[in-house]
Amino acid sequence: MAFIKTAITKEAQDNLTPKGVLNDLLEGNERFVNNTTNQVDNSALIGQTTTGQYPKAVILSCIDSRVPVETVFDQAIGDIFVARVAGNFENIDILGSMEYSCKVAGSKLVLVLGHESCGAVKAACDGVELGNITEMLEKIIPAVKKSSEEVEGVADSSNKDFVAKTVENNVVMTIERIREKSPILNEMEQNGEIEIVGGVYSLATGKVNMI
Repeated sequence: MAFIKTAITKEAQDNLTPKGVLNDLLEGNERFVNNTTNQVDNSALIGQTTTGQYPKAVILSCIDSRVPVETVFDQAIGDIFVARVAGNFENIDILGSMEYSCKVAGSKLVLVLGHESCGAVKAACDGVELGNITEMLEKIIPAVKKSSEEVEGVADSSNKDFVAKTVENNVVMTIERIREKSPILNEMEQNGEIEIVGGVYSLATGKVNMI
């Protein structure tokens, strides 16, 4: 356990690597799981980040209240960008936010984080139609269709294996679309400046399992 009282500087960010950042996040998740998270001087970090920020990663997560992103990776003020939408899929606004995070602000990693028993994924599996939720769930339907070809049994939320596979496929397909729809991020990854990766958070254990 450490006492964090210094925010990431530009020099420190420049020296980070994508693999190093991923390892840092996974080590933080391990601390979270083991209940040995770092102590943080939030007042000091607030003061240090008023004039700028140099986050190490951008994480695309679901809005689920049980997955507080900074907490589960044991990250402090100024450490990471977080974009959240039910079902953790990309859209033009999130793509633009990711491009800003990496190309402009210098982040080294894009992490798409799904989670176990995702309500948005379950709703997509069941074909729920309700207001703007209907159009939102359309973004997850490609993953539902892919899972229906891979998992035996009923293709709805009553099938836990089907839901779990759809959560995973949704992460993988989101990553594919990020690379396809963002030439900026794709080029940065090809040049080794960033990595685009995915994982699934377990509600039961608190552990993030990389895909």
